[in-house]
Amino acid sequence: MSLRVSLLALAAVAALASSPARGAGDPEAGKQKSVVCQACHGADGNGIGDGQYPLLAGQYADYLLFALKSYKAGTRQNAIMSGFVSTLSEQDMEDLAAYYASQKGRLDDLSHLK
Repeated sequence: MSLRVSLLALAAVAALASSPARGAGDPEAGKQKSVVCQACHGADGNGIGDGQYPLLAGQYADYLLFALKSYKAGTRQNAIMSGFVSTLSEQDMEDLAAYYASQKGRLDDLSHLK
C-alpha cells in the first residue's frame, strides 16, 4: 500500500473516531420523553402489573429501536403504539431505546423469587 493511501486511510479513521456517535440515543433525554410511555410500561419500563403491556427495562436498545421503527412503518401492528410512534423522530426513538435499555429489568434481580 502506498504511503498516500495509508495516510488517507489513517485520516479517515481519525475523523470517524473524533466525530460524535451517530445513532446513539441519550438515556437522559429518553427518560424525559418516556412520560407518555409510563402509563402502560411503568416509570422505569418494568410494567404496571398488567401483563398485556411488555416490560421494556433491560431490553437491548437495538431491539427496542427496531420495534419502534416497525410500529412507525406499519410492519408491526398495534393501534396504540402506532399512534404514539407516529409523532416520534428518529432521535426520539433512539433516546427512548437508550433509556429503557439502561434500566435494570425485573429479571436482572431474581431475589424476589426466593
